[in-house]
Amino acid sequence: MKAVLYYRGSLTSCNYDCPYCPFGKTRDSRARLAKDREELETFVHWATAQGAEGHRLSIFFNPYGEALIHRWYKEAMVTLSNLEHVDKVAIQTNLSAGLDFTAGLNLHKSAFWATYHPGQVEEQRFLAQCMAVYEQGIPFSVGSVGLHSAFEAIASLREALPEDVYLWVNAYKDKPDYYTREDIAFLTGIDPHFVLNTRDYESLGKACNAGSSVFYVQGSGQVKRCYKDRGVIGSLYRDGLEGLSAERSCRMKACDCYIGYIHMPELQLQQIYGSGLLERIPYRVPEGRA
Repeated sequence: MKAVLYYRGSLTSCNYDCPYCPFGKTRDSRARLAKDREELETFVHWATAQGAEGHRLSIFFNPYGEALIHRWYKEAMVTLSNLEHVDKVAIQTNLSAGLDFTAGLNLHKSAFWATYHPGQVEEQRFLAQCMAVYEQGIPFSVGSVGLHSAFEAIASLREALPEDVYLWVNAYKDKPDYYTREDIAFLTGIDPHFVLNTRDYESLGKACNAGSSVFYVQGSGQVKRCYKDRGVIGSLYRDGLEGLSAERSCRMKACDCYIGYIHMPELQLQQIYGSGLLERIPYRVPEGRA
């Protein structure tokens, strides 16, 4: 079967301290880091064996924290991207880590979901990392949380990035009515798809590929249908993909995050993002961008 796997191990530490993130500037113990490494190595070993089972995989690493500052995630991306039966390996990262490892990536199967955090990194340093990725030809998107305090920085980065690099903006939803019409117009000028992220999509009882062909894998091997649904549907290493896969409607009242609602068939977001759905790269950067 063809499956999408989101992987999140025991890592909970980050080198940034963003005020809206619970994992900012946390430090994992050596024991926890060792556990995370062992979990990831187990996952890579399992994924490597899936070609013989006739499966094709797309893998997205979305850790609690920054993964690429740890060698084992870099090694995992190189290994997985060079497997014939792996169609894609993508990772969510703040791009603060060294990028020498990218020389070993299969560029046709690798992608970055790069997050920009104004106040944590100077624009020129982040831009330099983006350009290093860009010049290697590795597909990537860049995005940031649309806080009022970040508007100027986001606009400045948009101006500095190459035109064909998509910059997305995540809507800040912790406060109701956070955006004025003028705010929405401003952010839509930067990210033409911004309004898609401002909504919470009614999802209870609706069809979703999560749990059928999309799985959220924890470091232990336990699998959830969706990252927000705490119910465990089985074990990756015990049940395998066939044992896990079943048509499952959503059990949540609403879906408010990109990595969740993109898998709701009724939204037809494949028509916008195509093969770049996981790493959030549209078919083309829409015209009319400010």
